[in-house]
Amino acid sequence: MSVLVNKDSKVIVQGFTGSEGSFHAHQMIEYGTDVVGGVTPGKGGTYHLDLPVFNTVEEAVTKTGADVSIIFVPPAFAADAIMEAAQAGIKVIVCITEGIPVKDMVAAKHYIKDRNVTLIGPNCPGVITPGEAKVGIMPGFVFKSGRIGIVSKSGTLTYEAADQIVKAGLGISTAIGIGGDPIIGTPTKEAVEMLMNDPETDAIVMIGEIGGNYEAVASKYIRETGNQKPVVGFIAGQTAPAGRRMGHAGAIVGGADDTAAAKMKIMRESGIHVVESPAEIGDAMVKALQEAGINA
Repeated sequence: MSVLVNKDSKVIVQGFTGSEGSFHAHQMIEYGTDVVGGVTPGKGGTYHLDLPVFNTVEEAVTKTGADVSIIFVPPAFAADAIMEAAQAGIKVIVCITEGIPVKDMVAAKHYIKDRNVTLIGPNCPGVITPGEAKVGIMPGFVFKSGRIGIVSKSGTLTYEAADQIVKAGLGISTAIGIGGDPIIGTPTKEAVEMLMNDPETDAIVMIGEIGGNYEAVASKYIRETGNQKPVVGFIAGQTAPAGRRMGHAGAIVGGADDTAAAKMKIMRESGIHVVESPAEIGDAMVKALQEAGINA
């Protein structure tokens, strides 16, 4: 079992013929992902990268049986692309686009709420189940198959965590880059819960950052469910000046509980193995697995 995507996932690319969609679709295909086509309004009936192009997601789903979509659509149209995919019956939507207006995301999240769809992102690197499917923009070569799950707000730190895990002699079950915007489809707690419930994931790396309460909510869930699996945690932004937004639109401290120090304290109190630097993730995970008696 894997989380969200696997070798059987049939993927379409919204914004298929644009420069970003073209480049990353090619990378996903080279990785071995089953990309079955793409959507660019007005170009239906043509072929791109030797795959069919459709005018609508509904047509793409009908013709290809796609159940996963990745979105490379400009910010002004991305929320509509999310809603179109959900309406067409796509089960996993990965939105890479950054800069989507907050009011648009409020509408999109409300629209998909009762539609049995999982949205990852926006402003995220995507999802990868190593050796099976890469639905995103991450460098696939960094990820080796294994039994450690990764949940991260940061794209770059997702890759760093994967590299640290692999260098420690371990591997990745599924890595989920949830995105760094104020409103995202799948917050930290929900992503952690997916991996907690995955029988092929033995432990989890949880990477957060200053701003918001996602990490606190996830930590509370981990504590209340009895620390089922070891979790190694890291919070980015420990040296950020007070009140300064750092990189992501969601990374702005709104109160005392939003700081890196406060989040790390909550995580430690919840039984999470907190590290001060991403460079410590691999060693901390090895130690956490040993303490739990897990041979991963």
